[in-house]
Amino acid sequence: MNDGMISLKMALKKNGYKLTSQRKATLKTILENQGKHLSTEEIFVKVKESNPRIGLATVYRTLLLLEELGILIKHNFEDGRYRYELSHPDQDHDHHHLICLKCGEVSEVKEDLLDSLEDIIVKNYGFKVANHKVKFYGYCKRCN
Repeated sequence: MNDGMISLKMALKKNGYKLTSQRKATLKTILENQGKHLSTEEIFVKVKESNPRIGLATVYRTLLLLEELGILIKHNFEDGRYRYELSHPDQDHDHHHLICLKCGEVSEVKEDLLDSLEDIIVKNYGFKVANHKVKFYGYCKRCN
C-alpha cells in the first residue's frame, strides 16, 4: 500500500469507516489517475477492470463519502457530469482549470493567478478571501 493509500485509509478510519475492497479499488483508481478529472462513469469503468463485480451504485456512494470527508473535490465543468480529483488541504487555494469547448479536455493551472486581485479585495472591501475557483473556457492547443 503506497503513502497516498495509507493516508486515505487513516482518514476513513478516523471518521469511523473501513477501507473495504470496493473503496480501496475506487481510491486506487483515483490515485492512479490524478490530474485527469474523471467522471463517476469513467471511474466506474476503470474500477470495474480490476474489480469486475463492483456496481455503479457502490462507486457512486464511495465518491459521495470521499467528497463528504474532504478527500475528494467534485467539480462541475458544465458538461453534464461531475468530475473528481483528490483534495490537497495543504494548498491555500484550489487550482484553476482550463476547459476545452471542443474536445472537453480539462487542464490544471498551477499558478495562483488571483493573488493581486485578492490584495485589492482586502484593501478596498475589507473582505478576506478564503478560497476561489476559476474556470477558463476556450480551446486547447490541439483544437485551436
